[in-house]
Amino acid sequence: MDADTIRQYLEFYQDLHIETLYRRTSVADAASPAVKASVVAAPPAPVIAASESKIAAAESKIAAAEPKMELPPLAPPDDSLIKIMQDIGDCHRCRLSEARDKIVFGVGDEKAPLVFVGEGPGADEDAQGIPFVGRAGQLLTQMIEGTSKKEGIPLLRKDVYICNVVKCRPPGNRTPEADEMETCGQFLYRQLSAIRPKAICALGGTAARAVTGHKEGVTKMRGKWFKWNDIPVMVTYHPSYLLRPYNENAKREAWEDLKKVLHFVYD
Repeated sequence: MDADTIRQYLEFYQDLHIETLYRRTSVADAASPAVKASVVAAPPAPVIAASESKIAAAESKIAAAEPKMELPPLAPPDDSLIKIMQDIGDCHRCRLSEARDKIVFGVGDEKAPLVFVGEGPGADEDAQGIPFVGRAGQLLTQMIEGTSKKEGIPLLRKDVYICNVVKCRPPGNRTPEADEMETCGQFLYRQLSAIRPKAICALGGTAARAVTGHKEGVTKMRGKWFKWNDIPVMVTYHPSYLLRPYNENAKREAWEDLKKVLHFVYD
C-alpha cells in the first residue's frame, strides 16, 4: 500500500473521529525495514492538516447558508425610567413579591451624573415605596449633603439618583438570593443604562458584587474604582453598617470614599 493510499485511509478515519489505529504485527515484522518505512511514509501532521481544512471548509459553508441571528438588546435603545417602571408593573417574577408591600423602584434626578446603588428595601422603604428613607437612608442623606458642603460642592440628595439591586424587601431584611438578584438585575441594568451617569457608588458588598461582578468582600473592594459598562464604580460601605457603634473607622473610610467619588463627578 503506497503512501497516498495510507493517507486517504487515515483521513477517512480522522473524519470518523478515530484518532488511534493499531496494527497487529509479529516481532519480526515490527523490526523489518518495510514496516518502519510505511510508518514513516504517512506522518500524522499532513492528515490532521487536511482534515482541519475540510472541517473549516464545511463550517464556512454552513455559516454562509444559515441566516445570522441577532440577539435582542438588554436595554431598548430608547429606554427611559418611565418605560422600565411600566415593564416592572405589579411584579411577581420572584418570591420577594410574596411579602412585600410596595415596589421600591428608585428616586432622584433622572439625568443625575451620580447614582447610588444599595442592596434592597427595608421596612420603611417597603412602606413608603422610596429607597433609603429609614435610619440608613437618613445617614446616606447626611453623608451626601454634609460631605458635599464641606468639599464646596453644591449638591443635595435630590440631585443624585438612588436605587437598589432588588426592588422588593427581602423577608426579615435578609440578603437577596442569587436568583432574586438575577431577576431584578435586568431592571437595574436598564436603570443604569437609561441614566448613563458619570459614576456609580455601590453601597455594601451585595451591591458591589452585583454591579462589578467581583466576589471579594466590601472591606477589600471599598475605596477602589471598578467598572460597569465603562462607567467608573466606587465601592464603599452600606450606611446600615455604619450605624453600628463599633464601626468608627468604617465611617471615616466611607467619608473618604464619598469624597473621592464626589470630586471625580463634580470637579
